[in-house]
Amino acid sequence: MRIAMWSGPRNLSTAMMYAFAARGDCVVWDEPFYAAYLEATGIDHPMRDEIIAAHDPDPDRIAATCKGPVPQHQRLFYQKHMTLHMIDGFDRRWMRACSNVFLIRHPARVVASYAKKREGPTLDDIGFMQQEQLFDEVAGWSGKTPVVIDSDDIRADPEGMLRKLCAALGIDFTLKMLRWPAGGNAADGVWAPHWYAAVHRSTGFEGAEGPLPALGGAYADLAALALPHYERLAAHRL
Repeated sequence: MRIAMWSGPRNLSTAMMYAFAARGDCVVWDEPFYAAYLEATGIDHPMRDEIIAAHDPDPDRIAATCKGPVPQHQRLFYQKHMTLHMIDGFDRRWMRACSNVFLIRHPARVVASYAKKREGPTLDDIGFMQQEQLFDEVAGWSGKTPVVIDSDDIRADPEGMLRKLCAALGIDFTLKMLRWPAGGNAADGVWAPHWYAAVHRSTGFEGAEGPLPALGGAYADLAALALPHYERLAAHRL
């Protein structure tokens, strides 16, 4: 089984990848299209040159692997995807070979976290518009509402929400998903040193988040622009 988990950045996506990697029956892939996205768009991201050098920048080869046999003779193939990476011109037909899930997080939390790592993000950078577009695309060709899960709900009740997610995917839940070794995962992309410091210190999901962060100026405006896209998907969350 292939699972394509679609989120924006700073959205519990790496912790979720670690949870699936901890199962013992699942191989994971960290942001397969990142290098292809950087090369195709020319956008400047931290470690841009290293990412393109270390990872495959050919979207067609990546798509073929995403829809191909599950690697390493495992039962599950978990693919951690960023919605912003699936740009116009990249063939999306491979998605039909996957169970597509949408991982969401309130935009105020995303903007506050992202700005600590890369200043001046735009709406395109945080992936909410693209997430809604992909959600509608999957709903259109599948004829049903895709699975949506909220990172706030996961942090508040990791076991309960992962049980719901596994049930929605038709796979068994295992308590192994709640713990992982500190220090990262062998599947981490080369960009991990810049983005993954907190999750590398973790051995499981952190507790429930507190009040929404207070944002001002352009960051408050950005979160407000993203909010309708988040709320549209949040209405369907598990």
